[in-house]
Amino acid sequence: MVAVPMIELWRGGMLESVHAGHAVIYGPGGIEAAWGAPETVIFPRSSCKMLQALPLLESGAAAAAGLSERQLALACASHSGGAMHAQAVEAWLGALGLGERDLRCGCHMPWDRDEAKRLTCSDTAPCQLHNNCSGKHAGFLTLNRHLGGGSEYVELDHPVQVAVKAAFEEVTGETSPGYGIDGCSAPNFACTVTGLARAMQLFAAANPEGGPREAAAARLARAMAAFPEMVAGEGRACTDLMRAMGGKVAVKTGAEAVFIAILPEQKRGIALKIVDGGTRAAEAAITALLVKLGALDPAHPVVEKLIPTAQKNWRGFVTGQMRRAPGFA
Repeated sequence: MVAVPMIELWRGGMLESVHAGHAVIYGPGGIEAAWGAPETVIFPRSSCKMLQALPLLESGAAAAAGLSERQLALACASHSGGAMHAQAVEAWLGALGLGERDLRCGCHMPWDRDEAKRLTCSDTAPCQLHNNCSGKHAGFLTLNRHLGGGSEYVELDHPVQVAVKAAFEEVTGETSPGYGIDGCSAPNFACTVTGLARAMQLFAAANPEGGPREAAAARLARAMAAFPEMVAGEGRACTDLMRAMGGKVAVKTGAEAVFIAILPEQKRGIALKIVDGGTRAAEAAITALLVKLGALDPAHPVVEKLIPTAQKNWRGFVTGQMRRAPGFA
């Protein structure tokens, strides 16, 4: 099978653009619905940050450091680099006796408009605290201190990444066929769309009172849903969607149009990949699937925001619309 059309853009009564992809809804009994080729191998990119955070909790490192739910949400984040994000990471590192220099994620201008404006107007350069992955890296450093590893914690053979790979393969139920280096310099292990959805179902069904893995998975999913502003930021799809669902569902985007959802009440996990890497389509597709499963009210304004039935130009004229492709969701 090949990727199937998922999201369409219409203008003037004509089909203008189509985004195709693969998606899986995974329930307690296995695959409940699938589109495209579920066994397609992908890089999950940042959609798997909760998997990368599992060793942080399972090892006892999070408990030893006294990490809060808010910090755990930050460990799973692709945050906007706003002041609250950068300050939270700085405080976290400070409590460990570490600082910005100990991070290995690199620098980029924050996506948060207010913080970007502050830096630009003060002629101040961004630092690694502003990196959207700095929370994940603070988690890596916390685990590293617990394990006693060297400073280069993003290296493939470092104890931190060895632990991450082991957890990743166990929860996806697959031996990863390879890895790529992510934007933040950490290894990103490949898996199938089905494997990623299977992992999300494990998080959704995890018993908070269960063993170390279940307790860790349940706590991470709960933290993400409870602090959506830390996972992304104002105006971002992840934050908007989690707020719209009242903290009952955790969602996470990944670069190149990957998106996941964890639905604890339904014990279901979702994973999808848009093959052209279009973020707008991944956001629309996950929204459509959440509506399909009854987790998201179709009348909520976030649905219109992410699947606009009326696209407007700069003068406010309606020029077209976005639609779910026939047969999808």
